[in-house]
Amino acid sequence: MTTDEVLAGVGPRLRRIRKEREVTLAALSEATGISVSTLSRLESGLRKPSLELLLPIAQAHQVPLDELVGAPAVGDPRVRAKPLVRGGRTHWPLTRQPGGLQAFKVLEPQRKQEPDPRSHEGYEWLYVLSGKLRLVLGEHDVVLAAGEAAEFDTRVPHWFGSTGEGPVEFLSLFGPQGERMHVRARPSRRARGE
Repeated sequence: MTTDEVLAGVGPRLRRIRKEREVTLAALSEATGISVSTLSRLESGLRKPSLELLLPIAQAHQVPLDELVGAPAVGDPRVRAKPLVRGGRTHWPLTRQPGGLQAFKVLEPQRKQEPDPRSHEGYEWLYVLSGKLRLVLGEHDVVLAAGEAAEFDTRVPHWFGSTGEGPVEFLSLFGPQGERMHVRARPSRRARGE
């Protein structure tokens, strides 16, 4: 809708609102300090609406200014991120710009897994929303409960997942380096001489 179309709709809207409230032009003039002739020209579209004229009218009718000008409705503010499922784990992206800090809400189902620590460049932060999250980080093997957080350098071999006691929901934040695929922390069999 163009500006001219929006402005053309203001006059009829002003008349409709005034008539719905059963207010005369004279009464509105008294309440707003705007002359009857100016109000009449606004309603008929012969006078272009301005903020100085619309504000007192909105106050007199006790309506938001948006209602007088017919501003388009603001879009739905809810985030409707499409979940990604990787390795049985469901990820909801909370950020949309590639290359910067990445945030995900993650749901790990109840399952028993053998930890497979990996490492990569970057830094990661985890916050448990519900359930229990097992974190293997270097020599540490800890369980984080709801409300607990962990932060670590991802160059340290790490793994996190379900404790096997139930599903776990958590937030995961990492920098651009964390977007790269995890690299195995253990040396390959060939490197170990097997």
